[in-house]
Amino acid sequence: MPAAGRFSSTLRTVFFTALATGALVLLALNFNAGEKEVQQQLPRIYTTASPQFERALGSLLGPGIVGGNEVTELLNGDQIFPPMLAAIRAARHSVTFETYIYWSGDIGKAFADALSERARAGVPVHVLLDWVGSSKMDESYLTEMKAAGVQIEKFHKPHWYNWARMNNRTHRKLLVVDGQVAFTGGVGIAPEWTGNAQDPEHWRDSHYLVRGPAVAQMQATFLDNWLKVTGRVLHGDRYFPPLAPVGNQRAQMFSSSPSSGSESMQLMYHLAITAAEHSIDLSVAYFVPDKLTHKLLMDALARGVRLRLVTPGEHTDTETVKAASRATWGPLLKAGAEIYEYKPTMYHCKVMIVDQLLVSVGSTNFDNRSFRLNDEANLNVYDAQFAQRQTRVFEDDIRRSRRVTYEDWLNRPLREKVHEKMTAVLRSQL
Repeated sequence: MPAAGRFSSTLRTVFFTALATGALVLLALNFNAGEKEVQQQLPRIYTTASPQFERALGSLLGPGIVGGNEVTELLNGDQIFPPMLAAIRAARHSVTFETYIYWSGDIGKAFADALSERARAGVPVHVLLDWVGSSKMDESYLTEMKAAGVQIEKFHKPHWYNWARMNNRTHRKLLVVDGQVAFTGGVGIAPEWTGNAQDPEHWRDSHYLVRGPAVAQMQATFLDNWLKVTGRVLHGDRYFPPLAPVGNQRAQMFSSSPSSGSESMQLMYHLAITAAEHSIDLSVAYFVPDKLTHKLLMDALARGVRLRLVTPGEHTDTETVKAASRATWGPLLKAGAEIYEYKPTMYHCKVMIVDQLLVSVGSTNFDNRSFRLNDEANLNVYDAQFAQRQTRVFEDDIRRSRRVTYEDWLNRPLREKVHEKMTAVLRSQL
């Protein structure tokens, strides 16, 4: 080969080697959350009934717990979307909206129309969409909203300077209107969340309407990511009006992000599990606990805490996560945990009820992606009556589910066991 040809071949080799190396580096950076993983088991020095439990969650990890709130559960799309749209249409001062999933369909068009109408009326409307989660969104919705004056941003849209953060998504679901009424929970803006969970095409989910002082914390959580994406601060009475007490519930908005404390959400769950004295009820769309979280659940069972889980059954949007989840069930079932698979449709709820005292609701799944990789937000409510209502909802879900016994788990088909083994390499990303 002529010298020029050998030189050209060497250059190509160097180029493709550098390209491959760069790709591997970016992949490694995206697979690493960037913070030390929680590795130490928490000592159990108080229960949920102790004032120290609330001090830990309100001072050590999150914003302070504030009283005077009213939180109302909304079950499935027929109850969820009408009040959300009504609140937007009634906005007079501001609308802030952050969501992971925003897809095409009638409900997506309804939100785009409502947000656009308020922007045309002169109300500042700010919409923050996850770049990955909104990939199935009809481009005409964006065109309509932008033409109306809606300020729309995409979270971690690919740029050369943020390729290392592509695995960090905003999974938060927040809508705040006039700084006075807010919504959070599990729903995305897509046809799957409409209806009343009546068939496999309409999912089971819960969302929550919030009034009172905790709304300011929810607004601040939205503004946290808005500031990261835009560099602009939203403040003043439009966004933070005076908030008088409207109810008797105490609450706090709890958030986490790899860029500012990715472990705080996991620690909140760990503290609650460690402090649990009587019961832990988990509505979990995606249940893939890491080794430490699994051990804390086992410890709770060993000290007599009743552990119940409702999780997706036949109808699921990801068989990989289902397999990874099922791989962890054996020791829990053997130790006495009750695990139920929801039968009618995909189960997308994300609710934790501890000792009939604490209810945590929001976007967080019980997996490593929520605990370490995504931006998440949960509303923690400290109110026995609210907990009792959510327990009734939970037990109604149980009645629509099939209980999985330890014997069922042992005798599952070989193909399921093989699938579970194959998911082990992906577990840190699930």
